[in-house]
Amino acid sequence: MNSYKALNQQIFKHQDFSLVPIRMKDKYDIMKWRNEQMYHLRQAKPLTKNEQNDYFNNVIAKLFDKNRPEQILFSYLENDKCIGYGGLVHMNWHDKNAEISFIMATELENKYFQFHWQTYLRLIEQVAFKEISFHKIFVYAFDLRPHLYKALEKSGYIQDARLKEHCLFNNNYIDIVIHSKLYRK
Repeated sequence: MNSYKALNQQIFKHQDFSLVPIRMKDKYDIMKWRNEQMYHLRQAKPLTKNEQNDYFNNVIAKLFDKNRPEQILFSYLENDKCIGYGGLVHMNWHDKNAEISFIMATELENKYFQFHWQTYLRLIEQVAFKEISFHKIFVYAFDLRPHLYKALEKSGYIQDARLKEHCLFNNNYIDIVIHSKLYRK
């Protein structure tokens, strides 16, 4: 298993679910989910296996040895099966804040969306607040999935901002909604 130099603890658990440093063996499942869910991601075109291999070999592999990586990515597991991935991205070590990234297996979205988002948030908060002592984490989302806001709000996140008509999507300008949570010791 890979391990992050920036983290003392590598595995974060809640019941049957865990976050482990992103596993190379999950890269094609991750690629598949990203390609299936491009509509809500900042991804302009479908990923190829070559692009995914390059990204894992040239970007992700280098994150493990950094004291302050730009992102810390995890495989999200139910027992030992990868059912999603995400992490802290656009990390600002000086101001102690980061964006939350998360995507689950596409087939889980309809029935288990809120459950997995809330479970994932509980786990990523362990990383952000307890392990690396960040002050703020946030979700930056296209205003396409209102059910996401319910999961965030049930987990104690507040709407911080709405950027009106901020992104062009299917020839229409859509809002960006930012939800955040602060760590209070």
